[in-house]
Amino acid sequence: MIIVTGHLLVDPELRDDYLASRAPEIEAARVAPGNLDYALSPDVVDPARVNVAQRWVSEQALDDFRGEGASEEDEAEVRESHVHDYALTGPEEPSLSPDGDLV
Repeated sequence: MIIVTGHLLVDPELRDDYLASRAPEIEAARVAPGNLDYALSPDVVDPARVNVAQRWVSEQALDDFRGEGASEEDEAEVRESHVHDYALTGPEEPSLSPDGDLV
């Protein structure tokens, strides 16, 4: 399992617009093969902070979803990124069937 977690910093006055603009990405991620959870949320204390939380069944599933990565326009909206991927292993690790179903 891959955990993607951390936070982004954006201009406080643009945070709501930034989050709204990410809705199609969030919707696509939540139905992507291998996605277990995908969330971007405003921090309740820091008006510039966007919290990131994702869970994927594998690095391959995450890489397939990410594709070429963020566009230059997307990156321009983010002042700082403190998001990291963590690989977890263990007997309870979910996986995908050949048909792409969670097993």
